Amino acid sequence: MTTINHTDWLDDLRRAARTRADAAGLPTRRDEAWKYTDIGALGVAAFALAEPPKGAPPEVSSVGETIRLMLVNGHLITPPGANLPAGVVIEPLDAAFSSEQVRAHLGRVIPADRTSLAALNGALFGDGMLLRVCAGVICERPIEIISFGQAADAPLAFHPRCLVLVEDAASATLIERHLGQGTYFSNSVVEIALQPHASLHHYKLQDDAVSAIHVSTTGVSLAADARYAGVLVQTGARLARHEVHATLVGAGASFELDGAYLGSGHQHLDNTTFVTHAAPGGSSRQLFKGVLDGEARGVFQGSVLVERAAQKTDAYQLSKALLLSGQAEMDGKPELEIYADDVKCGHGCTVGDIDEDALFYLRARGIDESDARQLLLEAFLADVLERIAVEPLREAFAAVVGERLVH
Repeated sequence: MTTINHTDWLDDLRRAARTRADAAGLPTRRDEAWKYTDIGALGVAAFALAEPPKGAPPEVSSVGETIRLMLVNGHLITPPGANLPAGVVIEPLDAAFSSEQVRAHLGRVIPADRTSLAALNGALFGDGMLLRVCAGVICERPIEIISFGQAADAPLAFHPRCLVLVEDAASATLIERHLGQGTYFSNSVVEIALQPHASLHHYKLQDDAVSAIHVSTTGVSLAADARYAGVLVQTGARLARHEVHATLVGAGASFELDGAYLGSGHQHLDNTTFVTHAAPGGSSRQLFKGVLDGEARGVFQGSVLVERAAQKTDAYQLSKALLLSGQAEMDGKPELEIYADDVKCGHGCTVGDIDEDALFYLRARGIDESDARQLLLEAFLADVLERIAVEPLREAFAAVVGERLVH
């Protein structure tokens, strides 16, 4: 197993994380933020901690010209190579622990009291990586992280960790793809710190194995005039939860997050976000759209907090879901908590079925029912996928969505 350097501050960080994780245990439905998702019932506490894999890495198709890294069972096995653009640093965390920036941000972007699973990751992660884009650098090639779960004889658990630092006036694109085979528990944490005027596009595909459990926690800290734009597509896993904690700490920061999720069978797909406006003039926008069939269950919980200092905040969130069967279920809970008095905030939540008038219109023009339903569902999700600015990636994500909609 990869060994992390044991510096005093890292020991303290791990010890504090283990204390929090032990005290909290796995979340249950008694926890308000987990009232719709019961991860403890799946027995993940008994999964063995994954060792570094042996043999050749799995073959994964390309999504264009990217700076590509691969983790298998949480361990970095394919580094990015030596031909990185000037001003872009990618290295294992164990080689970066002496950096003051790592000390300032690792384990600190996500509020310590918010999530026990991030604490569990902090106590157990064996491999991790630092992605750093230096001040003023425009990284033209997307940085792609492929996290592949591989379990054969027995269920495995792994806890990958990533710290992303985008410095003053720098910009980059980060791609995450989560794939795998077998039964495993992936508990990943990504911490993102954007300095003033920095920009990050962040695209994530969760297409894990059908028997997998996927939990990810993403923390985003935005300084003045920083911009984060994310797109999440969830199609895989038996149970998946994508949790985001975004804090707009600087004036004029902007946070955007769009999500599309498709569930069938007995899948459970949870999207939970916490956005805190702590400075004036910030904006946040969230749009989540889901298509649920069979006995699948979807969850959207969106919490927006506007602190007293955050005057001139503009925040909006919208959740829409289509239920294609009588057994599918959707739980929506958008929330606004506002302490400033000069803001523009709102939210919406709708659940329904395919528009019968639109379906009739297409069938009246000679399109059979199956193709007509496919067209309407693709159109329903299109405004999320269109937010992906990288064309080969948009096409790849759309292909995964289209394939799932056929079944």
